[in-house]
Order: sequence, then C-alpha cells, then structure tokens
Amino acid sequence: MISEESVYKIGRLGKPHGIKGEISMQFQDDVFDRTESEYLILKIDGILVPFFMEEYRFRNDESVLMKFCDIDTQERAAQLTGCEVFFPRHLSDSTEKGMTWAETVGFALKDSTSDKVIGHIISVDDTTINILLELDNGILVPAAEELITAVDSENREITMTVPEGLADL
Repeated sequence: MISEESVYKIGRLGKPHGIKGEISMQFQDDVFDRTESEYLILKIDGILVPFFMEEYRFRNDESVLMKFCDIDTQERAAQLTGCEVFFPRHLSDSTEKGMTWAETVGFALKDSTSDKVIGHIISVDDTTINILLELDNGILVPAAEELITAVDSENREITMTVPEGLADL
C-alpha cells in the first residue's frame, strides 16, 4: 500500500480530451517530465493508486494532455476527472538544496530560535510573487529562502527563522 508520506502532490486531473482516453492534467511540478518514472499516483476514493503513463504532451506551462495505459475511452478517462495526482518521493530528482515547494507539503516547520514545531505544511500558495506556506493550524508563513536555516528531508522537517510574533498566533 502506498503511504501519503511516500508521495507528494503535483497536480489534478481535469476533463477528458477527445475520445481515445486522453485527459488534461494541471500540474505544479513537472517532475514526471524530468525523471524516468513510468507512472504517476492518483488518489481515488482516498486510496493512492499507481497509473502507468503511456504518453503525454504539454499544452502550456501548467497543463498536459495525459494518456494512461488501459484508459482508452472518453468514459474511462471521465471517471478520473478531479483526481489528485501524486509523485513518488523516492523517484524525485531533487536534493535538499533543490527541493520544490510542492515536495514540502507534510513537512514539520520548526522555529530556529525556539526549536519548536510551529505546525505542519498542508499547502503552498504560489499564486503571488510572495510564496506562503499554509500550516495545519491556519498560520501562513512566508516561504522566503533566506529565512530557511535547514532542510531535513529524511525527517521531513524545515527549520526557519520565523518572523517575530508569527509563531505566537
């Protein structure tokens, strides 16, 4: 069984495209194109299920038309509409220095001053020029790289100098 800790979210499936099983996918991380992975993982009814990629083609910088093996009709593709798409962490091409923000979801965020966990990252808001980390306690923390003092991907922790007063909210 695939665990939530072993994957990270890279996108969401949209509508079918055409009649041969292609489906649109909005993505935040194109890691599937940079690595040799043969599959992506879809969340279906709360269960993480691997789907092998047959082919894909980019539509723009944020979406692709994806064709999965054995999904060969518009009706079968439509059943996948809305599914979240994940990528296996062990196949990622990133390092602790080159980790994408998407990969940090689920990490604990620690304050470097107090060494206390402030919360766990549940999402990353990169819709504006100032990227924000949303924590499970509702706090939004600026994701400025100059504030990050350490990244421990093995223990899934990010230590950063949290702006004064933010941890007290």
